[in-house]
Amino acid sequence: MVGAGPTGLTLACDLARRGAAVRIVDRAHDFPTGSRGKGLTPRSLEVFDDFGVIDPILASGVTHMPHRKYQGAEVVAEVDPVAGQVPTPDIPYPVGLMIPQWRVERILRERLAGFGVAVEAGAELRAFEQHADGVTATVGEARIQARYLVGCDGGRSTVRKALGLSLRGHTPDVQLMAVGDVEVDGLGRDAWHQWFTGEGAIMLCPLPGTDAFQVQASPELDQDGSPLEPTLEGFQRTFDRIAGVPGVRLHDLGWRSTYRVNVRMVDRLRVGRVFLAGDAAHVHPIAGGLGMNTGIQDAYNLGWKLGLVLDGHATPGLLDTYEEERLPIASRLLDITSERLDAVLDAIKERGGGVDAVATPELSQLTLRYPWSRLSRQTTSRPTGPRAGDRAPDAPLRDATGTPVRLFDLFRGPHFTLLGLGAHCAPVLGEVETGARIVKTYLVGPGGLLDDGGHVADAYGTDALILVRPDGYIGLVAGPEEKESVGAYLGAVRH
Repeated sequence: MVGAGPTGLTLACDLARRGAAVRIVDRAHDFPTGSRGKGLTPRSLEVFDDFGVIDPILASGVTHMPHRKYQGAEVVAEVDPVAGQVPTPDIPYPVGLMIPQWRVERILRERLAGFGVAVEAGAELRAFEQHADGVTATVGEARIQARYLVGCDGGRSTVRKALGLSLRGHTPDVQLMAVGDVEVDGLGRDAWHQWFTGEGAIMLCPLPGTDAFQVQASPELDQDGSPLEPTLEGFQRTFDRIAGVPGVRLHDLGWRSTYRVNVRMVDRLRVGRVFLAGDAAHVHPIAGGLGMNTGIQDAYNLGWKLGLVLDGHATPGLLDTYEEERLPIASRLLDITSERLDAVLDAIKERGGGVDAVATPELSQLTLRYPWSRLSRQTTSRPTGPRAGDRAPDAPLRDATGTPVRLFDLFRGPHFTLLGLGAHCAPVLGEVETGARIVKTYLVGPGGLLDDGGHVADAYGTDALILVRPDGYIGLVAGPEEKESVGAYLGAVRH
C-alpha cells in the first residue's frame, strides 16, 4: 500500500489478519496530528467492529454533538441531528461517531502492529513497473517486488498520476475554507458552535479526547481578493469579525490547512496489478464527511478479494469486481454529497440554519448495496428479508448453553458465513462446511443457535440459506435445500 491514511491502514489491517505479506509506505516522516476528517459513519463503525477495534474507537469519540447556532452572542437555534436514534437489534451503531482522523489512524496502526506490520514512514514511492508476475516499486532507493500495488495516497496521488488517470469532474464555485486545530478559551466543549453571516462563516467543533477545537472559517483575503494562508491571528480576527463574542480567545494553533470543494473521480479503479482507493480515486464535497469513510469502504471491499487471490482461494478475475462494485458507489456518493452541500448552503441563508441540514439516511452508508454485482445472486423469490447485495443485519442469538451471541460475532473475521435459517437447512450446512475452508456455517433453529426474541426472523425471514461475504454483504440468498447454489457460488468466487 502507498499511503498510510485511514484507507491504506484499513486495507493493510484486512490483509494482515489474513496472513498476507503486507508493506505500507508513506512519504511523510511524521504521522499526522491534525483532525482533517472528524467523523466515522455507522457503517465504518461496523467495519471496525469486525477488526476488533470498536472499543478503543468508541472510547475516543462521541456520538451526540449538538449543533449550536448563533447570531453574535445570541443562541438562535440548537439541534442534535441524531436525537432519538438508539441501537436496535439489526443496527448496533445507529449514529456516526465524532472522532479526529489522527486518532482513527493511531488505533489502526496499533492494530496493524499486532499483526507484526509497521508503517514505513518517510518512504516515498518514486516509480513502479508492472510485469507478468507482479509490480516492481522504487521506494526511496529500494526496489520492492510485490504481487499487487494499491494507491491510497490521497488527492494528489503519485500512483494515479503514474497510471495516467485523472480525477474528472468539476470544482464548484464555492468559497475556499480555512481549517485548523486550535484551543479556545470562553466556549464550552458541549456543542459544535456555528456562526453564519453575509460576511462569512466560522465554526468551532470540540475534538473528543483532546483540548482542541477544529476551526472551519471563511479565509481572510489580501488586497487583490486572494485567500491568505491560515494563521492563529487570522482565525482570531475572523472570529471577532463574524461572531463578535467578547471573551473568546483562540490560541495554540496546531495543524492548519485550506479546503476547496471538488467533485471528481477517476473512470477506472484498476490498471493491471495496480489499484486506486480513497481520495486517490475520488474526492468529495466536505458535506456529510464521506471522504474518509468512503475510502474505508473501498479498502474493506478490496481487502477480502485480494486476500483470497493471494492465498490461492480465488483467481485474479475476482479482483475485477472491486471496480464493478465501487465505481458506481463513488459516483453516487459524489451526487449525494453535492446535493447535501447545496442543502447546507441554502440552510445557512436562514436564521438558525446550519450544517445539520446535511443529514440524510444515505450518509450513514448503511443503505449502501451491490445488487448489480456479479457477486450478488438470488436464487429464490422471498416476500421479506434482505436480498443479495444488501448489507447483512445484526441480530441477537443464544447458543445451546443459553449464552448470548450476535450475528456480528459470527461474521467477525476474514471468512464467508453461511446461515441456515430453519431445520431444513441442517443437511446442507455440514456438506458446505467440509467442502469449503473459507466458510463458517451456522444453523439458526432447532439443533443450532436460537433466535433470541425473533430478531433474526424479523431481519432475515425464515427457511433460507444466506451466504454473507467477508465484508458483511449478502452474496447469496437461496432456498433451504439448494446446496448446489451455495457450491456454485463459492466455485464462481474461486474461479
